[in-house]
Amino acid sequence: MPNTPLSAEASSAHAPYAEALVRHAERQPISLLIPGHQSDGEGSAAGLQDLLGSQALGLDVTGLLSGIDLGANSPRVQAEKLAAEAWGARRTWFMTNGSSQGNKTAALAIGQLGRDIVLQRSAHSSIIDGVIAAGLRSSFVIPSIDLQNGIAHCVTAESVQQAITAHPGPVTAVYVVSPSYFGAVADIPAIADVVHAAGAALIVDCAWGAHFGFHPELPASPVQQGADIVIMSTHKMAASLHQSAVIHLGNTALADELEPLLDRAYRMTASTSESSLLLASIDVARKELQHGAERIETSLALVAEFRDQVRADNLCTLIDETFADYPDIVAFDPLRIPLDITATGMTGHDLRIRLAAEEGIWVEMSTQTTIVPLVGAGKRPQLDQLLGAIARIAVSREGAAAEADAPAAWDAALSLPEPGVARLLPREAFFAKSELVPASVAVGRISADSLAAYPPGIPNLLPGEEVTAETVAFLQAVAQTSTGYVRGAADPQVSQIRVVVE
Repeated sequence: MPNTPLSAEASSAHAPYAEALVRHAERQPISLLIPGHQSDGEGSAAGLQDLLGSQALGLDVTGLLSGIDLGANSPRVQAEKLAAEAWGARRTWFMTNGSSQGNKTAALAIGQLGRDIVLQRSAHSSIIDGVIAAGLRSSFVIPSIDLQNGIAHCVTAESVQQAITAHPGPVTAVYVVSPSYFGAVADIPAIADVVHAAGAALIVDCAWGAHFGFHPELPASPVQQGADIVIMSTHKMAASLHQSAVIHLGNTALADELEPLLDRAYRMTASTSESSLLLASIDVARKELQHGAERIETSLALVAEFRDQVRADNLCTLIDETFADYPDIVAFDPLRIPLDITATGMTGHDLRIRLAAEEGIWVEMSTQTTIVPLVGAGKRPQLDQLLGAIARIAVSREGAAAEADAPAAWDAALSLPEPGVARLLPREAFFAKSELVPASVAVGRISADSLAAYPPGIPNLLPGEEVTAETVAFLQAVAQTSTGYVRGAADPQVSQIRVVVE
């Protein structure tokens, strides 16, 4: 990126890319180019205008337009520079295909340095896609597990060190997740020290932590804690549109080497028809985070009051109050509220469905024993209505035969199996000739797919790994529980597994 100065208009109180789109739309141009709705609601675009409104059509423009994203110091360039300054990054790229794009970008960048990577085993499937695309050789560090609730947490610096030492070659990069889906935060500075001492780059999946660092009561951002590459979904806890995200290059000793590699990888994963609406929403979300401390404080106060209500009510318990029991967790996101709802006698999945259907309340996710509501940074939802709704549903289901024997916890007896031996690189197995065989016949064969049982969401089989009898038994046992499922399975019962033809 050219080191041109930001213009006076590009102060952090502005959103230069979004404002450039507005100026363009206000000119009411005669659009004789794509997109096909041509920025008006005439003819075939009338239905789209009814759906989204005329303003959205006017702001939805093609790329490579003067005054918007063309030029060395265009509003697009200014917006990304402001984002880098706001998060404390060396450089930031806007993405329109979520953190999944960021994970693939990071893998392709690292693949230009070497093929060996250590991954947190509970990583998102998109980083496995990146490993396959980049032809990386992966080994794993296992997070701690809350056996009562089937929740995967974080990893420690010590476990990362052990994984680096055990890896069969010089490690190029280490990939960890912080915060977790439940808001648990890892000791990124300590992990960064271990990774850098090994001569590797640290990649942090911070998809759920775009708001970190923008208020003193929030955890620090890994961008400013020694991470080399950080991926964030700005649409999750910040206020950009769904599917928008950023990838940051940290101000680390590896930045000079990594920047051109990330830039090349970004061009491989980015659309040549990026959504201007998504890009503009990142620009606006950055401005709101950077200048929204008072609004974030309001959100924090709202959640703190709700937490007090939970403690007083005794219908649910706060799972993050158990985080101190885990050495891998050093902080948590207070805007995520993981609730253990075992005392209601319902499963989290049943409660989540009924909250939506009967009370019009939608929570982020559920497991067998939990639901996870969240409050976006700077938002003020009607959180006080949640406990009353839970209580009403709990009372209404008392004595209901359909739920009377609902299991109240993840079966801790379902011990996680050890990963099978990696016999092929993930890329080799993925592209090899494969076949579906009965699960019992798959034992001893090489998996061609990635399979992960939920809970706790840790991949149990990856392409290239040997299928073991223990893994098959675990996957099938989880699949047979009332609320368990196996992502990537060929059928719900895991009766068949795709393996490499040898």
